Amino acid sequence: MSFSEPGRDDGSLPPVNIVIPDDARELDRDVLAYRRELRASRRRRRLLRIFRPPRVLRFGAPTAIIPLIAACLAISLVGGALLSVATMSPAAAPTLAAQPSAQAAASPGAIAPLPTGTVQLAGRAVPVRSLAPSVVALIPAGCGCSTALGRVAAQAVAAHVSLYFAGAGSVIRQLPALIASYGDGAAVAAADTGGVLSGAYHPAGLTLLLVYQDATAATVRDLSGNFQLAQALGKLKLDGASLGKA
Repeated sequence: MSFSEPGRDDGSLPPVNIVIPDDARELDRDVLAYRRELRASRRRRRLLRIFRPPRVLRFGAPTAIIPLIAACLAISLVGGALLSVATMSPAAAPTLAAQPSAQAAASPGAIAPLPTGTVQLAGRAVPVRSLAPSVVALIPAGCGCSTALGRVAAQAVAAHVSLYFAGAGSVIRQLPALIASYGDGAAVAAADTGGVLSGAYHPAGLTLLLVYQDATAATVRDLSGNFQLAQALGKLKLDGASLGKA
């Protein structure tokens, strides 16, 4: 259906040709296109609100800069982290505290013959000089040297050297417990009932006798916390007299 009056002029308007379809379904495509255009327009407005440059209104109205601030902050954090990693020099990098790799080697004293006399081994008197070669730990009363005894025992076992825990007086009763706790399954109790060893060496703290195969011995006193006997123990099957002259 069509209405057209080309001869009529209402206010100098251009002629209008209006077409009214007979079936309203013919307008569906135009309606869909119109709705698509409305949705596209709404999306454009939302994008403009988010990404438009920040504006400060005169009367303190809220502005759409919060997303922009968040984005800038995130970029700054990531960039700062990457920059710090890239510019870190080896000297500035964190380092672990250096651990001491060398242990203090024990320094034996002068080599001299063992004293004459006997000690008790399992209730049997044996000559002191028959203990060669070995390590004899002289333990005074109130020594407080359990950790050092354990260290001596471990190193003697590693070097395959005989080991004796020796003491006089009240210490004799303590020897079995010390051996059980710190002897590493290798120490033997030597009861200095006659005071032969204590009288000859006067141990004020834990004192070690490094006994060579010729029944000479070197004393080791004032042991450090990380003492090392490996080098000295390796020489016990030699003659101490010849070492003393070297």
